[in-house]
Amino acid sequence: MNVYFDNAATTSIRKEVIDKMSFVMKEAYGNPSSTHSFGRKSKSYLENARKSIASILNAEPKEIIFTSGGTESDNMIIQRAVLDLNVKTIISSPIEHHAVIHAIENLDNIKYNNVLLTKDGSIDLEHLEKLLIENNDLKLVSLMHVNNEIGNILDLKKVGELCKNNNAYFHTDAVQGIGHFEIDLKELSIDFLSASAHKFHGPKGVGFSFIRKNSGLKGLIHGGEQERGLRAGTESVHNIVGMQLAMELSYKNLAKERAKILNLKKYFLVKLKELFPDIVTNGLSGSYDLSTYTLINVTFPFDKEKSKLFEFHLDLHGIACSKGSACQAGSSVGSHVLSCIHSESIKHKPSIRFSFCRDNTKKEVDYVIDVSVSYTHLTLPTKA
Repeated sequence: MNVYFDNAATTSIRKEVIDKMSFVMKEAYGNPSSTHSFGRKSKSYLENARKSIASILNAEPKEIIFTSGGTESDNMIIQRAVLDLNVKTIISSPIEHHAVIHAIENLDNIKYNNVLLTKDGSIDLEHLEKLLIENNDLKLVSLMHVNNEIGNILDLKKVGELCKNNNAYFHTDAVQGIGHFEIDLKELSIDFLSASAHKFHGPKGVGFSFIRKNSGLKGLIHGGEQERGLRAGTESVHNIVGMQLAMELSYKNLAKERAKILNLKKYFLVKLKELFPDIVTNGLSGSYDLSTYTLINVTFPFDKEKSKLFEFHLDLHGIACSKGSACQAGSSVGSHVLSCIHSESIKHKPSIRFSFCRDNTKKEVDYVIDVSVSYTHLTLPTKA
């Protein structure tokens, strides 16, 4: 049996999306920047996608800029905020995606402050407010909506209000949130947002930035006037249309699919705790309200030697998931997220992220549980 429980890494593409992309590749192959009929046809698909995505998020079409994905979007927004908006200080956290952390670290002449975390890995909002008011520098706050490893959900409304009240810009990497949670960009004080299609059953290699109108942000990539001069390069029309349909279907079916996935998460956690009473849920991933319904991150109660081959054991039995211990054997660099919240007593134990989608079943959960239990009975070879 093969089980794919790594949907936070990427998702399968919906059949309807594949069919639509194939159709567009055949029917709308003109360059959307060309003024002839072939180009105009492609341009029509492009702008309809922009309007649809903007409508779902209650934004204006001109505020949606197509990119190659979340990483490009994060880099563009962070770098150009410093270059174009006179941002002097960036406030972020040590558990952001590396697309944010490394983008900030590669900037010159910028102050970089990390907000403190609570024991469960949540953002300390009181400390965030202190950082916002400590000097008169123009600031950019970059905090992710849903943490990709432990699933903690950021209160976008509260953070947005703090930023607005202190004249700071607010960017959120919403790669794990778009397609899974409703976001109203007219109601929220978000200046910039990053998203990626392959996290909600769309194609890889395409995403978008939300850039609030009149922000003054300019483009990172030069060489053309596409995307109103904010992102040079011929747009990948079939991928963008695929993203549009994937997003439309995600929100059309959101209530039904969310309920199914949440029930699966609950079932999995109950089973795990029954069979592994000492198992630890990392961050808030054991919560049904404060964490995303799409994943759990757990540390299994295995000793140091037994921990080494657990993920390999799961893989041998056809189970796809993601390791994430703070000090994982066989890896020179462990999870920077778990290293921030793990105690010394469990950092050598195997932490696994299981992430779900609409296609997963209780039968698959039972199989993963059985394979995990079977590992406890294995006798590992000793060194000669």
